[in-house]
Amino acid sequence: MGSQINSKNLIKEEIRLRIQAGNRSLFANKKLLKNKDLNAASTLHIYKSVIQPTVTYGCETWAMTVTEQNCLLIFERRVLRKIYRPTQNNDGTRRI
Repeated sequence: MGSQINSKNLIKEEIRLRIQAGNRSLFANKKLLKNKDLNAASTLHIYKSVIQPTVTYGCETWAMTVTEQNCLLIFERRVLRKIYRPTQNNDGTRRI
């Protein structure tokens, strides 16, 4: 899980690889996250202890732009939507 270093200090490729690793970790733990017997707090703990460290490994050395930060935030929101499972209202709309 080493970090990629290049001469221009661009980390776009590194972030893309980290998000891919996070997706692999997410799908490896898919059964746990979709388990109806676990509450949201338990699945959030799984996210914070397994998936999030996979994505943010080595992030202390990253000099990110706003676009790169948004890529990481998009990934995090997608995972949190899976954890908190949107519910359906009486009128057919969905809410989180």
